[in-house]
Amino acid sequence: MNLLKTSVLNGVAVLIKTATLFILNKILALYVGPSGYAVIGQFQNFIQMVTTFSGNMINTAVTKYTAEYYKDEKKQENIWRNAGSIVFLLSIIFSFLIVFFQKELSFYIFHTVEYKSIFTWFAVFLIFFNFNTLFLAILNGKKEILKLVIANISGSVIALIITSTLAIKYHLYGALLALSLYQSVAFFITLYICYKTDWFYFSSLFGKIDKDIAKKFSSFAIMALVSAACVPLSQIVIRTYLGQKFGVDYAGYWEAMIRLSAAYLMLVTTTLGVYYLPRLSELQTVKEIKTEIYLGYKFIFPLAVIGGLCVYILRDWIILILFSQKFLPMADLFLWQMIGDALKIGSWILAYLMLSKAMTKLFVITEIIFAITSIILTYICTHWFGFEGVSIAHLINYAIYWSVMSIFVFKFLGNKAI
Repeated sequence: MNLLKTSVLNGVAVLIKTATLFILNKILALYVGPSGYAVIGQFQNFIQMVTTFSGNMINTAVTKYTAEYYKDEKKQENIWRNAGSIVFLLSIIFSFLIVFFQKELSFYIFHTVEYKSIFTWFAVFLIFFNFNTLFLAILNGKKEILKLVIANISGSVIALIITSTLAIKYHLYGALLALSLYQSVAFFITLYICYKTDWFYFSSLFGKIDKDIAKKFSSFAIMALVSAACVPLSQIVIRTYLGQKFGVDYAGYWEAMIRLSAAYLMLVTTTLGVYYLPRLSELQTVKEIKTEIYLGYKFIFPLAVIGGLCVYILRDWIILILFSQKFLPMADLFLWQMIGDALKIGSWILAYLMLSKAMTKLFVITEIIFAITSIILTYICTHWFGFEGVSIAHLINYAIYWSVMSIFVFKFLGNKAI
């Protein structure tokens, strides 16, 4: 399936997911407010870290090798068997750890033990979280784009129903509870979609872990673990800093800005994951790789630029419609955030080559360095420019990151051509 067809199909899922996100943003804005946004952001970062460490760290490898072994079903099944066993074992271990340390986790994440029961719910449903994302990774690697789209749409609708219901009834506690369990419901739909295919068997999910395959997973696991530690932790540090310097509401404004960026860029970022990663994994020649990168800058990058421009022009209207009047101070962030988002997509088109070719050392070093620089730049820029400095830091960080990606990717392609 080519880039255009993938983008169209993916666009349907993204359109629905974006609509559900906008509705959820409005509900959360009304029922939890700016300060509640900051708390939700902290918990989402925690979920991101835990799910990655407990199994999601190998999903990129599953997608890559499922796509790479598209002519050999036995090798594909061996990949899935090892992945399923690893995910099962890690999910059980982390579930017990979360329950055991629920009080400490609640105090660290929320600065109160009032929400410790949320961690119990999350621990119970963690295994469903992880297997849902594993099945999505398999569908992606098999290039079952239509089925992947249906699964993603189902997940979006379920998230909307559960989160809106619980947030309206229980406010912040309900929103946190929804984050802990909605993907477990989506799991059963994704499982059914996989089960109805002619290539899926339950026997392909569990078995003895093969050392050679585990070694194949290791490079991708290291990259995922580093990313799962660096990105959420840097966001937690920045969010905490903003709360201390400007007030908790301002940390919530920044969280709302992040959510809005993720929503309008969703078509671009999901196309990179759904199309680019499997496609680049298949390609071996420099000419083919350069062609795909060129297509990325021809079709994907302009979408990010146009999307950012539209969001900036309509910023005041968007804040009032999607959030509420309480969120108007976030308007100061839009200009720099939109430019930074465009630079981010430009850099990611190159960065996906690192993932597809398992350039582990480069990925780990750049993730750590640029997570640290995002924090340092935020401190510096907010000191000089006030609250909007957090978005100026975002812009500067991705401008530097794109430059670094360009240097190393062209070096990689030059060495490959020799």
